[in-house]
Amino acid sequence: MGFKWFKSFMVAALGLFLVSSAQSVFAQHEEHAAGAATEEKFNPGEAILHHIADAHEWHFFSLKNADGTEFHGTIPLPVILYSPQRGFSTFMSSAFHHGTEAHNGYKLEHGKVVAVDEAGTPDETVKVYDFSMTKNVVQMLIALIVLVWLLTAMAKKYKTGQGVTSAPKGMQNAIEPVITFVRDDVAKPNLGPKYQKFLPYLLTIFFFILINNIFGLLPGAANVTGNIAFTAMLGIISFFVILFNTNGHYWQHIFWFPGVPLPVKLLMMPVELLGVFTKPFALIIRLFANMTAGHIIILSFVSLIFIFTEMSKTAGVLFTPVSIAFAVFIYLIEILVAFIQAYIFTNLTAVFIGGAIGDHHYEEDIVTHH
Repeated sequence: MGFKWFKSFMVAALGLFLVSSAQSVFAQHEEHAAGAATEEKFNPGEAILHHIADAHEWHFFSLKNADGTEFHGTIPLPVILYSPQRGFSTFMSSAFHHGTEAHNGYKLEHGKVVAVDEAGTPDETVKVYDFSMTKNVVQMLIALIVLVWLLTAMAKKYKTGQGVTSAPKGMQNAIEPVITFVRDDVAKPNLGPKYQKFLPYLLTIFFFILINNIFGLLPGAANVTGNIAFTAMLGIISFFVILFNTNGHYWQHIFWFPGVPLPVKLLMMPVELLGVFTKPFALIIRLFANMTAGHIIILSFVSLIFIFTEMSKTAGVLFTPVSIAFAVFIYLIEILVAFIQAYIFTNLTAVFIGGAIGDHHYEEDIVTHH
């Protein structure tokens, strides 16, 4: 029953995602064409980057009214600005009217808030610090609330004995195998007897990334894990967790690898030291690139409809089913990728922590015996 509900939910989400993507891309096309003396060609790159970028409002669809004006289905978000010259300024993003108007000395240009003068032109002498609640920030907070609610609700059930003296039920029955998987196949093999110390952290990053990945596949949602700032913070946190748990053997193998000739030591030292920083960098780039690539591919297939339509309306109609079929295929793969990338980030973090806390005496024994 639960599986049938999940399939129905994903089919509905997929349909809304494709409709939302097509509507967003089409709206971009109309905005560029409106008011131009000669109709501009559809720019797929600009439309796709606009769709996956962060924003100061939640945009779902755009409709053209009979009088030629457009209605935008959006949820405005709080804009919080600080300028050394002008002080703090807070208002809702709807005051920008989708970037067409200035408000309180600020204007939205290409998704970025800039200071403007009385004439409405950008004033580069005014420094602006943007602390706004953007789409990515709000969705990340929602994911955090869902994470806390989900895990605390499960903890309460275990305290009452459900899942301990009786079989788990409902959501607990779905989450428990994931927790045991992270414990038995990620934490224990890489961390050994010290796995319990790091298991809460590994479970937190796994579910936090997974929830954000899944939210990013919903129609109109933000692609939070496709934001380099988000993945960078996750990587930096893992970097400090690794550093704070290193021991003498770890640094000995970085700066003066035992049992290795001196010329090789001098050659390996900068390489090993660089590896300390490239490990979290790999975590950052891998998650960011994979989650961004999936959205770009889906939107690229949707954009092909409009590209072929500009060539010929018949070609656009004929290519539409092919484009949608490929978009559906990639979307289904993205559901799998959402789980895989959460697992890879968590597993590599466990591997790097295991390397930092590991006992390297056995390596020295092998070198000595040989």
